[in-house]
Amino acid sequence: MDERQLRVLRELGELGSVTAVAEALRVTPSAISQQLRLLQRSIPVPLTERAGRRLVLTPAGQALADAAIGVETALARARHTIDAYVDEPDGTVSLAAFHSGAAAFFPLLLRRLGGPGSPRLTLHDEDVAQADFPPLTRGYDLVIAHRLDHAPPWPRTATATPLLREPLDIALPVGDPLAARPALTAHDVAGRPWITVHDGFPLLATVEAVAAAAGRRVDIVHRVNEIAVVAEVVAAGGGVALMPRWTSRPHPGVVLRPLDGIESHRHIDVLHRPERTARRAVRTVLGELVEAARTIRSQGAGRADPPAGSGSTTEPA
Repeated sequence: MDERQLRVLRELGELGSVTAVAEALRVTPSAISQQLRLLQRSIPVPLTERAGRRLVLTPAGQALADAAIGVETALARARHTIDAYVDEPDGTVSLAAFHSGAAAFFPLLLRRLGGPGSPRLTLHDEDVAQADFPPLTRGYDLVIAHRLDHAPPWPRTATATPLLREPLDIALPVGDPLAARPALTAHDVAGRPWITVHDGFPLLATVEAVAAAAGRRVDIVHRVNEIAVVAEVVAAGGGVALMPRWTSRPHPGVVLRPLDGIESHRHIDVLHRPERTARRAVRTVLGELVEAARTIRSQGAGRADPPAGSGSTTEPA
């Protein structure tokens, strides 16, 4: 049995005929009869009987019709509860992000959503390979994910809202001779020791593109995913690395220079399942993430510019 069938039975008990029920529910009499037949199949005793030309309820049918009142009341309360949950402005929203994305976006969100009536955030770090970001939308309302320009798009199972198309620059230690140049090529850096991410993670494909453009294998000495740790290793002279221009924190011992001749950008997007944005609180956080992305881009502008007097500069992409 379902809600519609119980509603038909209840109305039949009150109105006394199939025709009257059909008029009240704005359907055809045949549709009412069909619903009654479907309901009867699930009940072991007769629910209706003929009284002359009228179809009336049996005692069992009347008992079930009375129970239907309680069912409809409970369902109405459930709908009200769901409506309130969906429209709740300060509902809890779970948000996951990869490490450098979390470091860039989480503080901004917490400051922007710190007032009364704002959504309550639960924040999580998830450092995963690109293919593993979409499955995270099963457990979180929103997932900040990243992929390279030439990587496959996100699957249709997840809705993607773009935040940034962020340049990836070469990170060098302060004082390195290459730091005086306005931009670098693959040939400039392919022969250096490299710090890069583990297999399967974004950024690695761009290192492989550097090797291909230079026509030589690069020497990957260190495998580190955490951008803040990469910066420390670069500053200590451990090698060069690719670092995101806007979402990595400035380090006093590291300079960034654009990479010429190679497409070196990553997309930062918010992934979610379409039904998640039915909630007002989730839509609010999604809108604040878009605004935070504008702030991050604005604050990071000029980070890859060379020192004054060292030659022409390269504008951020």
